[in-house]
Amino acid sequence: DGVTEVLAHHSESLQDKFMEIPCSEDYDSHKRFEGCTPRKCGRGVTDAVITRGEAERIRRIAERGLSLGGSDGGASILDLHSGALSLGKHFVNLYRYFGDKIQDIFTEEDFALYRDVRQRIQQRIAQAFGINSASMYLTKPTFFSRINNTEAKTTHDEYWHPHVDKVTYGSFDYTSLLYLSDYTEDFGGGRFVFMDAGSNKTVEPRAGRVSFFTSGSENLHRVEKVHWGTRYAITISFTCNPDHGIGDPVL
Repeated sequence: DGVTEVLAHHSESLQDKFMEIPCSEDYDSHKRFEGCTPRKCGRGVTDAVITRGEAERIRRIAERGLSLGGSDGGASILDLHSGALSLGKHFVNLYRYFGDKIQDIFTEEDFALYRDVRQRIQQRIAQAFGINSASMYLTKPTFFSRINNTEAKTTHDEYWHPHVDKVTYGSFDYTSLLYLSDYTEDFGGGRFVFMDAGSNKTVEPRAGRVSFFTSGSENLHRVEKVHWGTRYAITISFTCNPDHGIGDPVL
């Protein structure tokens, strides 16, 4: 593991922290979109975009949705766009599976908050990388995750492997994570780790904290295994390619 440097402590409230790093060549194998495809790469962390109160409200959306299912292993996901929900060792389509009962789980206000939070994160990323937020499009998969220390039952539960988002999902250009629970208070382990040559840079989750980064190999990363408690987050990702854009979820 080498040297570990904490990029963002859970106990500090960060206005804005940004590190520029050289871009990888991953973007060259995809169509470039001027004014959006990363030419400046890096990673940022901010506690000033989403409030703790908003993060708690969003976590309640995740809790209500995930209470309908949940993985047999340690990692469960809920995707409000596609309807994908972990159930046992598989996924079901929330909207088809539960039909009109969905109206009893979620409200229009839930989806309006989700949309508002997504827009603010999108604007913050655009600002950090010097691009126009209108040139970025939400892309799939964008999902809630709930992680606990239950043993993995399928490969979907093995969330801790190092990976590159642009390699895993070709459409990703910018990735963000909004944390919905607190490291050391709600769970142990589960830190986000950027794996740089010679050292690791970790982000300790804190409710309302947004971590964002360009999606190429310059930001190889992993999540530590959660040892106790429950870690909630939402991954919200953006593409420069309008063909891979998706709309906000609607009830």
